Parts: sequence; structure tokens; C-alpha cells
Amino acid sequence: MSQPASPGPIIVAQDVHKHFGAFHALRGVSLTVQPGEVVVIIGPSGSGKSTFIRTLNALDPHDSGSIVVDGIPLQGARNLDAVRREVGMVFQSFNLFPHLTVLDNVTLAPTRVRRVPKADAERRALDLLRRVGIEEQASKFPAQLSGGQQQRVAIARALAMDPRVMLFDEPTSALDPEMIKEVLDVMKELARSGMTMLVVTHEMGFAREVADRLLFFDAGQIVEDTTPEAFYSGPQHERARVFLSKILGH
Repeated sequence: MSQPASPGPIIVAQDVHKHFGAFHALRGVSLTVQPGEVVVIIGPSGSGKSTFIRTLNALDPHDSGSIVVDGIPLQGARNLDAVRREVGMVFQSFNLFPHLTVLDNVTLAPTRVRRVPKADAERRALDLLRRVGIEEQASKFPAQLSGGQQQRVAIARALAMDPRVMLFDEPTSALDPEMIKEVLDVMKELARSGMTMLVVTHEMGFAREVADRLLFFDAGQIVEDTTPEAFYSGPQHERARVFLSKILGH
């Protein structure tokens, strides 16, 4: 489902800082994302990529700076529920409820949080499961599915809340290689539909094919904010050049 037009940026982060004890994980990160943009975030381990997208729905509350999502300021506990209703998130681990069927996993939040009638929620859930290619798995439990299928259920579950923004935190890194493509294909279709997406990933082919912008994080800062083409043809920052050479194997 394509998102309605927003009059301005859908995400505005300004001078965001985050500490974990003595570790300064984010050091003044600023970013503006327009509706419908697909932003891929790359960088070495520990560079702040996952921490940053987790601050966008306060899974890791930021210490200072400001974050505004779809016009809603994220300030401490204030507006937290409103922001989380705007933002869907897919994690590295699938985080499905093992005691619920696939269908019940997808309908749980709409019926509990949005008070959607059960029949309507189930109809919508089946549409979403069809969209991610696993409608026939609706009555199964997560343990009966492959990792790729479980991750596609997680995507359908996030979409069931009709978010304005989707965040993906290394969604394929826990998958076997043959399952990665099926999840990336769903994400590509979602990007083509006009969904605003921020994706932390090591899948550089996906970044090159789908991303409007590519951010390179290092030591808690964005050191490159460019297009995939420009990044591949010549990063400006030395740390990014080293990273790219390791990925490309030369």
C-alpha cells in the first residue's frame, strides 16, 4: 500500500547523541528522510548503525538532540505510543510469538492496539501474508517455518499496523544464504510500493539496486551520505574506502 504524501520530511533527527555507560555510541547524528525514500545504512560493527535506527522508535532512547517522526516529536516517554504506531520494525531475530499461529502473530497488534475487529484483522493479515508469499502457512506455528518464512511473517506483522516508516535491523543476517533472497525480494517489492524504509544491512547488492541514499556510519557518526552509485565509484572518506575495498575483496 503506497503511503499518502506528507507535506515535509517524515524523519528529522538533529544532533542525536547516545551513551551506553562510558561508550559514546552516537555522536551528533543528524538526518532528514523524505516520504518514500529508501535509505540503506552500512558500516563496520559497533559504528552505531543499529543504535541509530533503534532511537527512531525509542527502543534505545536518545540522550540528547531531537527526533521528529511524521511531525511527532520523540521526547522521553511523551508521544512514544504515537511514534511507535507510525513505525514498523523488523529485527535480526524474528521475535515471533512461538505459541501463536502465523495468522495470530500478524493480527495480535491490530486487534489489541488499534482495536481492529478480528474478522477485519484476519482479512488484512491474509492479504499481507499473500503479499509476502506465505499465505498457505497461516495456520502453522513459527517453529514449523524456515528462517526465511519466519522473517517474512515478521515483515507482514509490522505492515499490519499500517506504518508510515519501516525500519529493518540486519533482517537477513541470521538467515541461511538460500533464504536471504526471498526476504530481500519482499523488501524490494515494499520499496517499489513507496514505503519509507531505513535498512541496516550488509547486503550491498540490495543497497545498489534499491537504495535512494546510502549512509556510511563510523564511530557513531555519519561520514558519508550519498547515492549507492557515488559510494561504489569512490567514497570520500578514508574509512569508507577501506570498508568498501574489504567488501569488494580488493
